[in-house]
Amino acid sequence: MEWRGRRGSSNIEDRRRMGGGRGIGLGGGGRTVRAGGIGGAGVIVVVLLALFLGVDPSQLLGPDGGTGTAPGTPVELTEADRAEGEFVSVVLADTEEIWARVFQEQLGKSYRPATLVLFKEATRSACGGASEATGPFYCPADRKVYLDTAFFTTMHRQLGAGGDFAAAYVVAHEIGHHVQNELGILGQANEIRQQVGEAESNAISVRIELQADCLSGIWARGAQEMLGVVERGDMEEAVNAARQIGDDTLQRNAGRRPMPHTFTHGTSEQRSRWFMTGMQSGQLADCDTFQTDDL
Repeated sequence: MEWRGRRGSSNIEDRRRMGGGRGIGLGGGGRTVRAGGIGGAGVIVVVLLALFLGVDPSQLLGPDGGTGTAPGTPVELTEADRAEGEFVSVVLADTEEIWARVFQEQLGKSYRPATLVLFKEATRSACGGASEATGPFYCPADRKVYLDTAFFTTMHRQLGAGGDFAAAYVVAHEIGHHVQNELGILGQANEIRQQVGEAESNAISVRIELQADCLSGIWARGAQEMLGVVERGDMEEAVNAARQIGDDTLQRNAGRRPMPHTFTHGTSEQRSRWFMTGMQSGQLADCDTFQTDDL
């Protein structure tokens, strides 16, 4: 992906110099399933299972992010930190340009961009605590995406999903949740999830996540056709990332037998297929995962 030297977004809130205590408390999340103090390999397992949760990752890790507590201290940014921040800013700018055009052409509406918060170790969100272990997520309460770029390293080393376009797909997926929020879909879906049992709630979550994958496919198409920044092998990186984060694959990698009733994001086949649906179509109407029986 061609990103160096390109325009970045002004909607970046960089908290990385603030460091972050690993015990940031919840600021208002919903149901919380506490996993106790998780460290080392345990955190990786939870990351695998909670990847791209989309709304409130503290549901799996509990109010302290699963990493214990330590006071936050100011940190210096490395060259790698600066490069990652620039990369995320450029990708965010691309999503803004692409979705502004899609909203105008397909809906006749204006797109309101999200803010993306960069942090190290831990920070607060209106949806609860955000930590390195939870992975990136979107908080509809404050319309912000939260991201510790150390997660890109986890993707590469732990999940086998390396490459800059795979990392860009992470950002695009979370912005997909913002698009859902702008369209009123996310709020309606989560309201229903609060009123049903766990299995039904999980099934709705799968539809939410697969739609975000489809929306990230629309972004990928725009990056290729509108912006011309896609290079050879980029699409394969994104599809591979989608496959590596399927619930069935994550559960197998965690040493568990896949249990479909517990899936919250969809299988590897579903995630990659819905990404490709958005990429090949480019149409919002084709990303309606809520009106199909063929997920």
